[in-house]
This record gives sequence, C-alpha cells and structure tokens, in this order.
Amino acid sequence: MSLRPAFPALRRRVDRWAGSPRALDVVTALSAFALMSLDVPGLARADNSLTGITASLVLAAGASTLALRRRLPWFPYLVALALMGWLHELTMIQFALYSLGRFRGRRVAVVATVLYVAVAYALFQLPGWPARHGETVSEFLSLVVPIGVLAAGVGIAAYRQDLVRALESHRAEAAARQAVQEERISVGRDVHDLVGRELTVLAVRSEVLAVRARGDAHQKDFEELADTARRAHHMLNETIVRRADGGAEARGLDGLVALAEESERMGSPVDLVVAEEAKALSPLRQTAVHRVVQECLTNAAKHAPGLTVTVTISLTGRDLRVEVRNPLPVTPPDRVPVSTGTGLFSMRERVDSMGGSLSAGPDGDTYTVTALLPTGLDRP
Repeated sequence: MSLRPAFPALRRRVDRWAGSPRALDVVTALSAFALMSLDVPGLARADNSLTGITASLVLAAGASTLALRRRLPWFPYLVALALMGWLHELTMIQFALYSLGRFRGRRVAVVATVLYVAVAYALFQLPGWPARHGETVSEFLSLVVPIGVLAAGVGIAAYRQDLVRALESHRAEAAARQAVQEERISVGRDVHDLVGRELTVLAVRSEVLAVRARGDAHQKDFEELADTARRAHHMLNETIVRRADGGAEARGLDGLVALAEESERMGSPVDLVVAEEAKALSPLRQTAVHRVVQECLTNAAKHAPGLTVTVTISLTGRDLRVEVRNPLPVTPPDRVPVSTGTGLFSMRERVDSMGGSLSAGPDGDTYTVTALLPTGLDRP
C-alpha cells in the first residue's frame, strides 16, 4: 500500500497549523525559553538550590504557559511574577505584559504594568535583590520600569492594529453586502417592470376573451384567469422593493451600442460583436447582459484607460456567453482609480440569480470577464 497520498494531506495540515495563531503562541513560548536559557548558568551558580538541568526545566515550564496567552493571558503574567520573585528573572514578564496589552487592551495592560512595578519594588526592598538589577532606587526604576512600559506599549499598539484591521475587514464586507443588496433590488425592479407588464397584458387579454365568450361555457374560466393575473400583479407590487433611481428604464442588447459609444468618449474604444440569435433572449436576460457589460466597460476605463476593449456575445448550445477582454496596462494609471471594489460582487450576484456563472481575472496579458447564462430558448 502506497503512503504517497497521505503526504499531501499531512503537508496541508502542517501548513494550516503553521499559519494558525496557536503556532505563533508556540513560537513565542520557545523564543521566551531561548532567551531565558541564557540565564541558566547564573541561576545554577546562585543560591537557589537549582542545578543547570532543574533551572532549565523550571524556565521551560514557565515559558510553556505563554501558549495560553490568548485565552488566559493573566496566567503567564502571574507565573512571570513568581519567576521574578524566586529567580529574579525579568525576561518572562516582558512577554507576559506584551500578551496582556495585545489581547486585553490598554486598560488591562496599564493595570498589569503598575502591579508589576509595585511587586518588583517590593522585591527590591527585600534582601537578596541582585546587584545587576539595580543597587539604588533610581537604578531600579531605570531598569524595571522601561521593561514593563515598553512591553505593554508594544502590545497595546498591536491590539489597536488588530482592531483597525478588523474594522477595515468589516467595512469591506459591509460594502460587499451593500453591493449585493443593491444588485438584488435592481434585479427585483427589472422583474417587476418586465414580468408585471406581461401579467397586465395577460389580464387584459383574458378579460377580452371573457367578453367574447359571454354566454359560452369558457367565460367563467377566462374571468378566473384574468382575476388570477390581477392578483399576481398585485402580489408582485407588494413583494418587490422599489427604489427610485431616476426612472431609468432597463435596457437590453440594443443599448450596448450606446455603452460602446460612451466608453469611446471616455477614451477606451470598444470592439462589439453580438450574435444575431442573442436578440431572441427574454428582456430580463438582455438586461442582465447589459448590466454586466456596463460594469466591465466602467472597470476597463478605470484600470486600463485608452486600451481597446473587446466585447463578444454569443450562444453556445443552451448557454449565452458574454466575454469582455481588455489588455493589461504596461504601467498603472497615473491616478489611482476611484473604486469601491464591489463591482465584481454586483455582477456575480446578478448572474447567479439567473442560474449562471461568472469568472474574472488575468488571462495572460489580458483581463477577462466571462459570464455564462442559460438562454431559456429551445435550442439543440
């Protein structure tokens, strides 16, 4: 039995673990132990009944508590205070104060720093404080206080950076959700305008047929059909959320020429190819194509100004294929494009809502957007 298939899975697990916060905590604990191990010879010589081996074990046990610094940051902090009182070890307290500032914020870090200085000062007043840690109060303060303040301050700064990154991520997600919501509303408005019109026509024609069939056995059926169409239209009016956008009417494939002309006026020529068979699509699908092409041309004008954009709309079997390609610029635009970064979300939401798929990204020296939509036509 071959073990080769197991290696990729094992490697993926190792890679996931290596990039996890738990792995960073382990590295932090090992780093603290490596630094504290430099003091092992001095601890073995000191009057604390420890040998080199037992001192290493004690320091390793203390450093291992840093693996809990995210969930229980107070635990390695208390261990660090104990090591400071017993072995006069100041390395561990730096990692502990940083962890408190990083994962509990400014208030907790300030309290922990003050407590650390108070405990260290009390230990300083006791006999046995090492001379290298300060023979006078001023020497003590110049050594102990900067250690705590600097470690806690760095941790607080990292904590604030985490908050900023979380806020930026939240804003990006909110912008994406807003774009999706607006696209859904736009799709709903198109459905209302197009389907509502057909329901109205159905109701009117049913009423006409009911009048013509007056006295006939099918008169009641036509009347019920007209009433059903009116109820469906009423339910559609109540269900679809309508937002005014200037009253612009949804445009289909006929509006692509105007989009191409507008893009050329902005400096980006358009090579437009539309299959004749595509004009038989329903108005709702044509509107979706129009919106996708509109967004692609806008993005091309922002990120690749002056370069020719190729728009190809064709039918492949039962699918409508919309492909928009533009060359990648050799140099970026002089000005950074103003963009919310939500256009792709909007396009994908519209295409997905109609049972299609959308892909976008660099393809060699071009940027390609490809959308596939079911045509809804009876084609082989």
